[in-house]
Amino acid sequence: MKDNNQTMSSSRRDFLGAVTAASYGRVLGANDRVRIGFIGCGLIGLRHIADFKLLKDAELTAVSDVHQPRVERAQADCGTSPKGYADFRKMLDDKNVDAVVISTPDHWHALQSIMACAAGKDVYVEKPMTLFVKEGRWMTTAARRYKRIVQGGTQGRSGAHFKEVLELIAAGHIGKIHAIRTGSTRNIMPGFGNPPDSEPPSEIDYDLWLGPAPKRPYNRNRALYNFRWFWDYSGGQMTNLGAHDIDLVHYVLKVQSPKAVYSSGGRFCLQDNGETPDVQDAIIEYPDFNIVINIREASAGRRVGGGTELFGTKGSMTIGRGGFEVFPDMTIPAERQIPPWSTPPGHPQPADIKPEPRTQAKKVGNPSNEPLARHAQNWLDCIKSRQMPISDVEQGHMVSISCHLANISLRLGGRKLRWDPVKEDIIGDREASAMLVRPYRKPWDDVLRSFKL
Repeated sequence: MKDNNQTMSSSRRDFLGAVTAASYGRVLGANDRVRIGFIGCGLIGLRHIADFKLLKDAELTAVSDVHQPRVERAQADCGTSPKGYADFRKMLDDKNVDAVVISTPDHWHALQSIMACAAGKDVYVEKPMTLFVKEGRWMTTAARRYKRIVQGGTQGRSGAHFKEVLELIAAGHIGKIHAIRTGSTRNIMPGFGNPPDSEPPSEIDYDLWLGPAPKRPYNRNRALYNFRWFWDYSGGQMTNLGAHDIDLVHYVLKVQSPKAVYSSGGRFCLQDNGETPDVQDAIIEYPDFNIVINIREASAGRRVGGGTELFGTKGSMTIGRGGFEVFPDMTIPAERQIPPWSTPPGHPQPADIKPEPRTQAKKVGNPSNEPLARHAQNWLDCIKSRQMPISDVEQGHMVSISCHLANISLRLGGRKLRWDPVKEDIIGDREASAMLVRPYRKPWDDVLRSFKL
């Protein structure tokens, strides 16, 4: 293996491009344990280790992170003496690893997933699946070419209560759904501070952490958890939390990509060196409904309840990991909803109709609240059956499109972007279309090109 700053050898590129599931992986039976490697052992990576430990058909075999203390912590949490790797590529060479869970920063998700597919590994990759739009098509192409099971980390749809949600919506329980409202609010003023650039700590391989991202001086806020607030590595809360909310809408309403998106906002309040917005409002248009997303990082507000709210002609439904609730509307004639304090001549006269609920109220909780283990089990089951997982890679790509278009619109001053779902391109806006792809830094641009995606 050459140094990170050097191009990957042609022999290794040829190997990764030519290997297939049949030549590299073993065939798993229904009773076999899947040998799993974990790439990225931070906040969600350790949570995945905890969840997979509970599953009888998972064998925790290896862990990898560019931050040595995280490797050691992950090894201890696994409790199975897994191999520890500072470089994920060596894990991909390990034939004792059948599948990998990728919980690295967003800018690594696509390329690591592609490389893992080519190495014969099935993949569970955290959301957001991509840093920019075109990566999602590359990932889908790689998954299909190498016949890999690729599960996205939008775990909400694995909640046990969603079976009933789908049934109620299909039966028209809240009527025709025409609008969705969702978002996230909190107050983290004044932010994460303004640490100066510095030399990276000795325990982190910063060049490998950057990977395909642009070369930047090390800054404590750019690495590890706070990478989420920098455009080089992520898309702020729109991709961090918005991906979960939009995914639930795609799942329950069975939709794909949007037809248009527009968004505005900025970093108006936080006093730190982050870049992504602390205020963002987006409207995502689909053929029969709109999603309105509101993000607030400097005020928690007084939002009642939580989750994603679906508005139907008979009432509304809130959905989330913790359960769902139906709120019926009343059959109050339109004339009775006109302010009653004035009745000029010709004023519409209300019908004498007793108000009744338009549908039945319902509330169902999910005791576990977090469906991560069910999502993980679905992936393991699909690895054995070779069936499509509940959050397939292409579905994750479609969800990410909406998130990325919202951020592109915001960064271009809030102009409306129209989407061509066949060409997967922005219609009539070359400047915006150019933002659907970003260059990878060497040697990772050569690695990507080697797969001819």
